[in-house]
Amino acid sequence: MRRLGALAIGFLLALLPSLVWAQGTDRSEMDQWIKDTQHQTEPPVGTTITMANWQQYKSVMPLGMIKLFEGTYGWKMPADVQMPIGPARYGIIPKSWVEATEKYGSQTQVEVLPNGHYKLKNYYAGTPFSHPTDPYKGWKILANNFWFVRPALYVNTEQNYGTVWAVDRFGDIAPSSFDVVYRLSAYISDPGFPHEEAYAPGTWQTQYGMQLSPEQARYTASLSMFYQDQEKNPYPDTFVFVPALRRSLRLSTASRCSPIFGFDWAYDDANGNGFNGSTAVYTGDFLADRNIVSLVGFTMDGAQFPGGYDMPLAWAKPSWGKWSLRPMSIIDVHRIPSEAAGYCYSSRVMYIDKEYWGATYLDLYDANRKLWKMIDYFADYGDVPNLGTTLNGVSSVAYDLQNTHMTVWCGYANPWKKKPYIDSQSPKEFYNGVKYGTPGGLMQILR
Repeated sequence: MRRLGALAIGFLLALLPSLVWAQGTDRSEMDQWIKDTQHQTEPPVGTTITMANWQQYKSVMPLGMIKLFEGTYGWKMPADVQMPIGPARYGIIPKSWVEATEKYGSQTQVEVLPNGHYKLKNYYAGTPFSHPTDPYKGWKILANNFWFVRPALYVNTEQNYGTVWAVDRFGDIAPSSFDVVYRLSAYISDPGFPHEEAYAPGTWQTQYGMQLSPEQARYTASLSMFYQDQEKNPYPDTFVFVPALRRSLRLSTASRCSPIFGFDWAYDDANGNGFNGSTAVYTGDFLADRNIVSLVGFTMDGAQFPGGYDMPLAWAKPSWGKWSLRPMSIIDVHRIPSEAAGYCYSSRVMYIDKEYWGATYLDLYDANRKLWKMIDYFADYGDVPNLGTTLNGVSSVAYDLQNTHMTVWCGYANPWKKKPYIDSQSPKEFYNGVKYGTPGGLMQILR
């Protein structure tokens, strides 16, 4: 009997995540949140949001954050949470980006093809649609997010920023270190770079990441290539270098749902803007404009993991700096009907900052329209030589609410807490586009 009792308890413990899932948040709650937040109560500067007063200000919180405060899932807001509110700062966009937007933005257009695909026309540089309006307003906001404000060259290494922390439901923490090189290969407006690079013709962005630790995963690498002609190449090409095989494998387009390096970000999530897919076969439904509380301009010295985080949730402590209210557009991103079958997300609700067009929060719904993940992206900015003030760091935590594990990006393992390298700050070796931006470059690993 004791054995049967133990088995029954074990069965119930195994079933618990699915019970939470069954009782979880349905997509229809998002529609209710839109109605409830038409009139927002904003916390004045000087307010600190805590467990005692958060309900007064939930109209300025994304739905996923509300669920953390409510304690709906295994991940819950810490009892001692403090979110001090300060004034919002603007003017964090490089001058060259602003000039490109003003010069070329009026020529950018969208065309919907007979097959239902969206085609961006006449885009040159900067933000495609600085003031998105109907028709296709939601898609235009998605396009702004897809081509959000980013540098020509963005480099993280093991020595400065490239540590990712996987945390399970028991609090076990597994760090991994990386070299990461994200770079624009076209549509470039940063000083000191050509408008279009030559190392990967036909692309506009390449994303390279190589794992350095733990040792058993060392030299595993991923490369994604994003194409200018999305009608010809509606999905990015992704290649993975497998050290045991000493060669790279090209992933199928169905891999967009796969976890990158086994983390809680899928390939379609793995970018600092909140969306890493395509604007040809995805679209966005405009839901609302709202002022949302966020950390834009956090103090990166406070973001040392785990001591600088409010654990076990890995939430930002007050040492990170002041939160502020930011104007955001909220859209529901999904694949067009002809491409939707078998896709992991039924809705990607994005809270997109209307200055730099990056997403600060995602509410991700599974194929059954149940809330699955919440991802936050907190931005830092600073001055970069020859570029000026720009975003130069992103902290992100991906919370799997259904399965109670998470992945933290930005937690520093090193005491000097260096920021990512931006443009001219980057070591010269990372300017090698062939090595860090082509499938041939993957074959140079282990040589």
